[in-house]
Amino acid sequence: MEKINNGLLPQKLTSLPFRKIAPNIVTTLALCAGVTSMRYAIGEHWGKAIVCIFLAAFFDMLDGRVARMLKGSTKFGAELDSLSDFVSFGVAPAILMYQWTLSGFPRFGWFFCLLFAICMAMRLARFNTMLEEEPQPEYWKNFFVGVPAPAAAALGILPIMLSFEYPQVAFLHSDWFCSLVMCVVAMLMVSRIPTVSTKHMKVPTYMMVPLIIAVVLFATMIISQPWLVLSILTGVYALSIPVGIIFFVRARKNARRI
Repeated sequence: MEKINNGLLPQKLTSLPFRKIAPNIVTTLALCAGVTSMRYAIGEHWGKAIVCIFLAAFFDMLDGRVARMLKGSTKFGAELDSLSDFVSFGVAPAILMYQWTLSGFPRFGWFFCLLFAICMAMRLARFNTMLEEEPQPEYWKNFFVGVPAPAAAALGILPIMLSFEYPQVAFLHSDWFCSLVMCVVAMLMVSRIPTVSTKHMKVPTYMMVPLIIAVVLFATMIISQPWLVLSILTGVYALSIPVGIIFFVRARKNARRI
């Protein structure tokens, strides 16, 4: 007992500052949204399931910024964030796609859903280990390694969003097409392809007014045409992948010249 009192064993925490708890609350909201998406997918409420996935993406974007703003980053928060990402952007989209169309694909439908979820887990595991390794070169700060989790979830469910806007397009419901989409996105997640990151992106002052106008226009359009707008944004991100590779190659060449 004397050794315990002398501090050889960690003492039990009796309180935590709110700035340490706030980011975890936001992460838990993202997890709740992801699990709720699975509930709606099982009940075949496709639109609500997709909204929950994008809501989880919003909270996932918010929790990191809250942690940095309040200086409340913790090891516990990082682990909780990874588990939330796996559920919300790995398991939830896989179940949604399976319930929507791949359940009717004999033998292979569940395989592609499993592949998507497993690749998401591998991506997140790699991301966590990279944080503990030596820092990447400076030119890597504007890029992710592979497609990030929220973007991968949006790309995986893109056929469903397009089918809402274009129900007459038959191949959007095709088992083979949806399986191909899930497979390609899964490979992009675990690849080492550099994709554009906006974490360190700076906006010139002269672009502030046009940016605010664009945000207002986006808010107006997403209310009137939500599936079309979300599909376009997801498609634009897909097109940005080869553009990001080009910018990465240029940044690496410039860094080696210095």
